[in-house]
Amino acid sequence: MYQDLRTSYWWPGMKKDIALYVGKCLTCSKVKAEHQKPSGLLQQPEIPQWKWEQISMDFITKLPRTPQGFDSIWVIVDRLTKSAHFLPIQEDYKMEKLSTLYINEIIARNGTPTSIISDRDSRFTSRFWQSLQKALGTRVNLSTAYHPQTDGQSERTIQTLEMI
Repeated sequence: MYQDLRTSYWWPGMKKDIALYVGKCLTCSKVKAEHQKPSGLLQQPEIPQWKWEQISMDFITKLPRTPQGFDSIWVIVDRLTKSAHFLPIQEDYKMEKLSTLYINEIIARNGTPTSIISDRDSRFTSRFWQSLQKALGTRVNLSTAYHPQTDGQSERTIQTLEMI
């Protein structure tokens, strides 16, 4: 709009005034050109056939510290049965410690999953975690940034836990 108006008009602060006006204009916001890449079609993750075959995981952080020093909970949910493990951890645990906990508490009890859905937490995007899962034969699916519904199973479990 600024480019169109500047050929015929000018005043001090014109660009700022036009940007402010356009920002408040309902019609302008409806017809504004989209600059984002269009998102793809929604795809539902496949339904698991066996328990603990596909899992989702997330962290609950910034909790009050327990006498044992835990301040976070690692939530790991089976996508078929909705059963969950709540592992108390410290937020600053290194990936090596989390991996050991994962192997001892999840894999030892339930077997190795074929896929994991998680958010883009730096612990899940680390090379160490990706390499471990590749070695175990587990596919890691990361949720889309700012779209927690992708990992809705663990998000819903966390919501239920927080209500208790």
